[in-house]
Amino acid sequence: MDFSELIIESIGTLTVNKLRTGLAALGIVIGIASVIALISLGQAASESVTSQIQSLGANLLTVMPGSPRSGAVRGAIGGVTTLTNEDAQAIAESPQITTIKNVSPEFSRRIQVTTGGNNTNTQVIGVVPVYSQVHKITLTTGSFITQRDIDSLSRVAVVGPQVASTLFGEGVDPVGQTMRIGSQTFTIIGLTTSKGGSGFQNQDDIVYVPLPVAQKVIFGVNYLASIGLEAKSADLMVDAQNEVGYLLLSRHNLSDPGSADFMIFSQQDILNTVSSATGTFTALLSGIAAISLLVGGIGIMNIMLVTVTERTREIGLRKALGATKRILVAQFLIEASMLTIVGGFIGMILGIFISYILSSFISLPFIISIQSILLAIVVSSAIGILFGWYPARKASNLQPIEALRYE
Repeated sequence: MDFSELIIESIGTLTVNKLRTGLAALGIVIGIASVIALISLGQAASESVTSQIQSLGANLLTVMPGSPRSGAVRGAIGGVTTLTNEDAQAIAESPQITTIKNVSPEFSRRIQVTTGGNNTNTQVIGVVPVYSQVHKITLTTGSFITQRDIDSLSRVAVVGPQVASTLFGEGVDPVGQTMRIGSQTFTIIGLTTSKGGSGFQNQDDIVYVPLPVAQKVIFGVNYLASIGLEAKSADLMVDAQNEVGYLLLSRHNLSDPGSADFMIFSQQDILNTVSSATGTFTALLSGIAAISLLVGGIGIMNIMLVTVTERTREIGLRKALGATKRILVAQFLIEASMLTIVGGFIGMILGIFISYILSSFISLPFIISIQSILLAIVVSSAIGILFGWYPARKASNLQPIEALRYE
């Protein structure tokens, strides 16, 4: 009996009981689909966050208040702070700093913003004019915060597209409209270009106001939540971190870098952290999904063992007519492999479809890696061989006389 005959006979055997065959392959289908979908969503989430971070500026450094050893960031929610306007001014004017192009002192906090019958809880950031250069902010309409707005404590604001659509409706130009931030009325002078995002990292869900207005009028503080720095080039990022770090240590009367009351992050630091977190999360979810592959493989082995029991007399007859152990092992392995390969193919299509639907639903890029497809093919084939081997061996070891007597 040649290989093509074994395949034809295996197909005939599997189609005799279609329901059982389908249930046996179902575990593989679910497992492969889960692995592909979760890997795809993990990569899409990582790509989305990476693009958002990079859109903030390639040469961006961010100084945050807090202790590097504890990892605690203070000031953004109103606790004791260690960054001041004077720190930002010192960085901008110090002759020791030769690698920084622009300095952007910032204060941010979430607050309720209202207009008419609409309201939203959004992030309000107090900024200076150079903020738009440091963070690569572009406008669809209107203008950004100017130095005149800073000097005169003007109640003006620049809003993101999501804030505008929430407060005024889709497609409405908010420039010239008024809104209330806390108890103060502000006139909108600009609308930013959409950058995308979600949750608390949504770059479109932000309101920009003059920094002294945010500090003195809205929130009543005299410190900074962060200082944005634009290095002169990507090659100078490490030097810039060192220069700024030593200057702030000197200003805060600290001699040991380990006792610093501030932290300096580069975009690459944030990207590395995000990549590590999303990679770990994706691996965890993929591991959970892989358990269903193991369960599916065990299910196939159980089905094949039942098949061996049901076909005991057939196996005895075939051995009595001269079928070798190799032929019997090959046939049962082919049947198990066909179950897993077909299940793997269906699972691959289903996984791609699920990835597309979920990516569209949660506004993530649709990414399918070749590695996940190859993984589906290799894993499904390996499961068929691994879990089909024992039933195949059991069938081939049956004695013809005992098999023919089996009831």
